[in-house]
Amino acid sequence: RAVEGKYSMASAILNVPDISCGHCEATITKTLGPVAGVRAVRVDIDAKQVRVEYDPGQVNLDQMKALLDEEDYPVESTQAL
Repeated sequence: RAVEGKYSMASAILNVPDISCGHCEATITKTLGPVAGVRAVRVDIDAKQVRVEYDPGQVNLDQMKALLDEEDYPVESTQAL
């Protein structure tokens, strides 16, 4: 975890097998981007992965996984960076 200012930041990779196109990327970005504590969302369509940078004091991986599941993009696994 890197410290930026007073915020503790964490990064993780979410493996989302159902990512297949630009629409998927847009939906995932619109779902996670506005969440309090999420600083960055990058979707890699070919790798079927989402990289998120977030403040674990405001949001956690389980919350992000639940939001993606609601949009029919279940997370198969996660990897902390």
